[in-house]
Amino acid sequence: MNITRTSDDSISLRTLQSAVDEWITTIGVRYFSPLTNTAILAEETGEIARIMSRKFGDQSFKTGESGDTLADELADLLWVLTAIANQTGIDLTEAFIRNLEKKTVRDATRHISNPKLTDNTTTTK
Repeated sequence: MNITRTSDDSISLRTLQSAVDEWITTIGVRYFSPLTNTAILAEETGEIARIMSRKFGDQSFKTGESGDTLADELADLLWVLTAIANQTGIDLTEAFIRNLEKKTVRDATRHISNPKLTDNTTTTK
């Protein structure tokens, strides 16, 4: 499968959607039903939550477990999210642009005025 990358080695959302569609319709045979993909989305979200609660929260990993799979689990989530967008006719580029514009207008002063956000003691990067 040939994926076109940009000069900074990234891919666009449209390229992502195209690559997922190509893989699903060739190697994967066909899309799972939207309901099945929604269940998979929930499953992948749970796997990410499990890693996050152990890596950054109060829980610990069981013997033999590690948080090294976070990137892979996030990619799994992105994959199924993209599949759902594809099968429901959503252009993620356009949806993201509209969503960012909505948040920018709606939250123009909301977060900067939130005193809870001026305390950086819980910020982790």
